[in-house]
Amino acid sequence: MTSATKTISDQRKPVIDIPYLRKIRIPIATKLILSFLLIIVIISAVFMVVGVQLISDLILTEAQEKVRNDLNSAREIYLSELNHIDSAVRHTAQRFFLKDAFSTKDFDAAFDELTRIKKLENLDVLAITDQYGYVLIRTCNPDLVGDNQGHDEIIHSVLNRKEPAAATIIVSGEDLAKDTPELAGQAHINLIDTPLARPIEETELTNGMMLKAAAPIFDYEDNLLGVVYGGVLLNKNHQIVDKVKHTVYENVIYKGQDIGTATIFLDDVRISTNVKNEDGSRAIGTRVSEEVYNQVIVQGEPWIDRAYVVNNWYITAYEPIRDVYDSIIGILYVGILEQKYSDIQRQTVITFLVISIIGAMVTMAVAYFVGQRILVPINKLVTASKEVADGNLDANVAITTNDELQYLADSFNAMAQALKRRDEQLKDFATQKIMESERLALVGQLSANIAHELNNPLQGIVTFSHLLLEDSDSNDSTTQFSLEKIVGQANRCRDIIRGLLDFSRQRKPDKTLCNVHDVLHECVSLVEHQALFHNIEVVKHFQDDLPMAIIDAAQVERVFINMIVNAAEAMEGSGYLNISTRYSERKDSIEIAFSDTGPGISEEDLKKIFDPFFTTKDVGHGTGLGLAISYGIVKGHKGTISVESELGSGTTFIVALPVNINGDAPNNG
Repeated sequence: MTSATKTISDQRKPVIDIPYLRKIRIPIATKLILSFLLIIVIISAVFMVVGVQLISDLILTEAQEKVRNDLNSAREIYLSELNHIDSAVRHTAQRFFLKDAFSTKDFDAAFDELTRIKKLENLDVLAITDQYGYVLIRTCNPDLVGDNQGHDEIIHSVLNRKEPAAATIIVSGEDLAKDTPELAGQAHINLIDTPLARPIEETELTNGMMLKAAAPIFDYEDNLLGVVYGGVLLNKNHQIVDKVKHTVYENVIYKGQDIGTATIFLDDVRISTNVKNEDGSRAIGTRVSEEVYNQVIVQGEPWIDRAYVVNNWYITAYEPIRDVYDSIIGILYVGILEQKYSDIQRQTVITFLVISIIGAMVTMAVAYFVGQRILVPINKLVTASKEVADGNLDANVAITTNDELQYLADSFNAMAQALKRRDEQLKDFATQKIMESERLALVGQLSANIAHELNNPLQGIVTFSHLLLEDSDSNDSTTQFSLEKIVGQANRCRDIIRGLLDFSRQRKPDKTLCNVHDVLHECVSLVEHQALFHNIEVVKHFQDDLPMAIIDAAQVERVFINMIVNAAEAMEGSGYLNISTRYSERKDSIEIAFSDTGPGISEEDLKKIFDPFFTTKDVGHGTGLGLAISYGIVKGHKGTISVESELGSGTTFIVALPVNINGDAPNNG
């Protein structure tokens, strides 16, 4: 099989048609319900997505705002503890017993009073140095004195500025051990691997974070005698974080977990927290995520967002903790369990879904109700239209909905009445035409029979009248005139009978391939030398690229001569005759136009111009069969003849001959 054959075969493949799909009928009510349902589903989906997103953003914003406020509260609690230590140390530095102890060099009584104050103020450290920073009294470890604490940030600041100072500082394990070995043990923390934390090599923490305050001791002449300092170690000291949880979150439990938590970090290590491990223990030694560390510790910016805390997600707030020199040494954290807000979001989604389903059901009910109200008048219209289609033009639709359906029903009723009137008119017209056709057929048959019977005796009359005219005496004018009248009328009768015979016995055309232009040239050459055409100018406009036509040249020539002679007679032998040819727009026929400059034809006469025996010529100058015969010839060629005319502007006859021998000609226009 060649490729061309394959292409043709592919083009002829039948299109798959599933009959039952074409027979599926969906009622309008169902379409309305489905349309409303589709609309509510789309709108609900959009509202659900947008609404859930908006509510989620609102919930998250509200949670972030709350945790921001919680962080402010936690900061106040943290600073209040520092202020308490600062107040206790300041008050102690102003006590007279210290001034007396320095003046008498008797520090035993001072030691007892300092021990009482340490216990009363719940301090981990309380000690006194001289004006050079050497320790004179250490309440926690009285046997170790004489060491210099001038390197301590707080003490160094007081010695230099001679003003009280308080801040959060990092204390080395060695210095903690000097105050008391128990503090060094409390500060020691083993680091725990934590998901999302930054990688480090250290495995333990020995330094401690301390809330520390110091104040100068002056004699009565305001000379610096020494420094009193005290503080509280934050490592494994949960007093502040638990106070935050109790004060801010009121120890609320949500699904077995604390809804709010607080933590104090030394660098990125949790040293004081109420965040729990999976086993329920405090998550001491766990570390903050690397993302939070970079923003809070490295960049010094607060973090307020969701974050993974040990083993769960929280809405969190972190801010840096700075020392006396404004260096970042740790983090203060508060967080709210995210699960509560996730559950609120999930409940919101379920609520929106329930509302959407209820809305869809209500919409379906409304759509069904509306659909039924619309469907009743539509069914009436459908029933009435079927009756009209079955021929009952008296069908009437009564709808009083006062809307477009009522207007449609009124239009339908008007249409049915118009169809009824048109049907009656068509019946009358068809009856009239049938009667006319029968009459014409009868007249034609009768005319043919009469013409045939009259033809033989008329031939004798014509022959002998010519013989009498030839033998008559030319001097007898009266006889000569009478014989000429007999010959003329006999010839006219012969022409009428010949026309009747031609009209009644039109033969089937013997078509051959011909050039229409050659036929037109032949016709013009046959008539152009006649006296009728002496004052008529024939103008030809022939299209060059016309195809050959399949016609009976003899019959078509007769049509063309009839068109040309009729035009010349209409112009009474003076004017212009334009003969033009062109290819039709549909490229299926050749159009030959004969346009004269005669007086034109009235609209009333145009309707009857192709009827047999109809003529606009004077009596005795035409049989009225020329156009009827031409019409029959062109029709036999499956062509058309049309006429365009306007009184005073001339007439144009257009003959259309198909180029396809099997083509069907359009109706005459």
